[in-house]
Amino acid sequence: MPIKESELILNPDGSVYHLNLKPENISNTIIFVGDQDRVEKITKHFDSIEFTTQKREFKTQTGIYRGKRLTVLSTGIGPDNIDIVMNELDALVNIDLQTRQPKKDLTSLNIVRVGTSGSLQHDIPVDSFVIGSHGLDLTGLLHFYQIDEFTNPEIETAFINHTNWHSNKSRPLFIANSAKLQNHFSSEKTFTGITATAVGFYGPQGRVLRLPVQDADLNSKMDSFDFENNRISNLEMETSAIYGLSKLLGHQALSLNAIIANRANGTFSKDPKKVVENLIIYTLDKMITL
Repeated sequence: MPIKESELILNPDGSVYHLNLKPENISNTIIFVGDQDRVEKITKHFDSIEFTTQKREFKTQTGIYRGKRLTVLSTGIGPDNIDIVMNELDALVNIDLQTRQPKKDLTSLNIVRVGTSGSLQHDIPVDSFVIGSHGLDLTGLLHFYQIDEFTNPEIETAFINHTNWHSNKSRPLFIANSAKLQNHFSSEKTFTGITATAVGFYGPQGRVLRLPVQDADLNSKMDSFDFENNRISNLEMETSAIYGLSKLLGHQALSLNAIIANRANGTFSKDPKKVVENLIIYTLDKMITL
């Protein structure tokens, strides 16, 4: 049975609703960034750009970097936007948009997030790169899907007990990255740790302006969490959604973060633009052989 028009919404030109993309507009290797202005900070290194579009915060450019066809796409901020981006990208490659039927032969995308983040550990300094071994989902998004096959109940229970996780909050989930991509992007320049994903920037990440938070000690509890030498290295707003939806949809995903702040030490990078540029070059050069 075809997918209903209300469920898979297409624009009048046949592109997917939010991303404004058609299947031929994207590569099978995709770089995610949060900030739409960061798209061109990556594609300025391309040899050529064949396609550009933007709708709302979703800006996409596809082109060639040293012989490799790549797509760079801005997701905006937060797991709700990742839900849109992942589902619509998958529709582009795995659903026939004419018949509205899933394809028999499915395509697996390679998705690498290039983001910025704050470190939670004293020994992961500003200006370093962190690979997320897992996404720690604190957002509740993934509970709307049948994710149980890909979760890690033992470490989740350990985290709940360690933090005295409040029962009114959704159960935390730990979702592993793509081992293939981690092996490809790891080097002496990278740290590896669990990337926690918050649903917001202020209260959900322990920032207090005028509103008190439910657990003022949550960040320090996350700092000290250690399960079989797995520590929480950094905190941001997208990784767990990318990992979880990629697992469900059959894609390969990895999150790389430039550390521009260290929450444990209270330090901030002297040149955050430079560390992001360094991560961009590092990622692009690894992409060539992917």
